[in-house]
Amino acid sequence: MRLAGAAVAGLALDARAAEKLAIQVRSAYSTEETPTPYRHVTGYNNFQEFGPYKEDPAELAHGLRTRPWSVIIDGLVQKPKTLAIEDILKLAPIEDRTYRLRCVEGWSMVVPWLGFPLSALLRQVEPLGNAKFVEFTSVTQPDVMPGVRRHTLPWPYREGLRLDEAMHPLTLACVGLYGEVLPNQNGAPFRLVVPWKYGFKSAKSIVRIRYTETEPLTTWNALQPDEYGFYANVNPDVSHPRWSQARERRLGEFFKRPTQLFNGYADQVGQLYAGLDLRKHY
Repeated sequence: MRLAGAAVAGLALDARAAEKLAIQVRSAYSTEETPTPYRHVTGYNNFQEFGPYKEDPAELAHGLRTRPWSVIIDGLVQKPKTLAIEDILKLAPIEDRTYRLRCVEGWSMVVPWLGFPLSALLRQVEPLGNAKFVEFTSVTQPDVMPGVRRHTLPWPYREGLRLDEAMHPLTLACVGLYGEVLPNQNGAPFRLVVPWKYGFKSAKSIVRIRYTETEPLTTWNALQPDEYGFYANVNPDVSHPRWSQARERRLGEFFKRPTQLFNGYADQVGQLYAGLDLRKHY
């Protein structure tokens, strides 16, 4: 039954019936690597709110309610705001940002995301001088999210970044992929994409952004701190406790390839971690 459902989902994904987004800018930050096929990008996902298996989000996320949608931005800020998704979409030109995505589980993709620098959104509220971190909270809709009803994780899902990481020009406020609005299973209508970190750092379906002075307690780091660090920078030299991170499997490829430090973005972000022990701050 699960295989049959996945096949039906695959047919639906290939239909490509989603709303199109007008792309105004081809980003200079894009990789020239070949994007992973659409069916993999939209059919092989971690979105624990919908279940533990990779095909669960594509099968079950159709019920996610993405309108109306608003994002609260508060905490240590001068001007807390609540912005509707329609207002967020007007903050900056939509860019085509083709990024590598590396999962902590050892697989990877290349995804043609659509969005704009997260900094354009974060600057709307004028952070206070003592704000050092940003916490992201994902939506919970228990009636359509089986994982939330099963309490597989402490909900809502929370992630966090240092403020300088969040403001970095590579960090993307993502609203689409492959020329379309974000499919529900990929974190509609608004998600985070941080390409030099493992995928679990890129929170999906965000409803709140909060500035804090201290490091926020994030979901996976709180649950299993020995396996999921707060920084979670892609690093082939720092193994997961249960497997090596030295190599990865790109979806659609047979052979594994070497993992790159910071997922290949070391030249752009390496200075953020100058002086840090990357084995300790994993």
